[in-house]
Amino acid sequence: MRPPHTGFVQWEACMRLGTFLLMAWLVVGAFAGSQRHYYSTSNENCAGAGTIAATVLAGPLNYFGANPKVDCHFPQPSK
Repeated sequence: MRPPHTGFVQWEACMRLGTFLLMAWLVVGAFAGSQRHYYSTSNENCAGAGTIAATVLAGPLNYFGANPKVDCHFPQPSK
């Protein structure tokens, strides 16, 4: 006979593993951004912030050739 709440324990272990993997993915992406000097030399605009965010979200894919760049163009106000 299996102990009660076994399903909950398995679900909790799965959630902990998923959280660990997600955090490791983001840390690797942040490290890739640091290696590319995005934090010290990035433009302080939409494109700079977007490129940093895309690099962090790409995570380990940065080391397999991904080089995400974001280019922001906002519409100009009419005169």
